[in-house]
Amino acid sequence: MLKKGFKQLLAAANADIDSMPVAMARDMLEDDDVVFLDVRETQEREQGFVPGSVHAPRGFLEFIADPEGPMHNPILADDKTLVVYCASGGRSALAAKTLQDMGFPKVCSLVGGLAAWKEAGGPVTT
Repeated sequence: MLKKGFKQLLAAANADIDSMPVAMARDMLEDDDVVFLDVRETQEREQGFVPGSVHAPRGFLEFIADPEGPMHNPILADDKTLVVYCASGGRSALAAKTLQDMGFPKVCSLVGGLAAWKEAGGPVTT
């Protein structure tokens, strides 16, 4: 039997991280101090993404975020605000918790993910 299932992990992550509503995130889209981080799989990203977002599939997140990691992306600097998103908000909450645990000081999860972003009329590109 599992000690913790995904529901418990999500609840713990959501209790510990900051969440950002779409309206607030849209206002930050052009801010150079903000990085939108897409943690969806490549196939999902090919269907559309937040313009200017950085792709870091959740399975590779630690390797991309860590400056000593083999896949590090230097745009993920610890002085930037990271707005993490996925399709609906679950994976982004877990990813935001991981980034926070790694020491990134300004991390949040986009409430409702890309689905909420699209529903609110947020721009999407392919």
